[in-house]
Amino acid sequence: MANKPTAAFVLLLIGGIFVLLEGLVMSAIGALATLIFSSGLGALTGIVGIITGIIMIVSAVMVNTTDKSKIKTWSIIGLIISIVSLLGGGGLIIGFLLGLIGGILGLTYKD
Repeated sequence: MANKPTAAFVLLLIGGIFVLLEGLVMSAIGALATLIFSSGLGALTGIVGIITGIIMIVSAVMVNTTDKSKIKTWSIIGLIISIVSLLGGGGLIIGFLLGLIGGILGLTYKD
């Protein structure tokens, strides 16, 4: 059985879930604000949160399922996207921090 970077996977996955959930809430609030106040800026930050959350979850899954030569690549992607997630709220900052730590753990993983 191959040794996998489990801690990096779990932290990136949980961070991505936080970012995705905050993006969904922000886009729902932004859509409601658009109906009431004709201002759709909140929906835009929500969409950024949704996209970055999905990419963080995909990078977490890829860190856990790919061969060891691609783990660092997907960890870098997860790390960069967790930083970009700050534009959408960063998953109440918790998602950003978990993604950051998970990306770093994936980068320092040695088989």
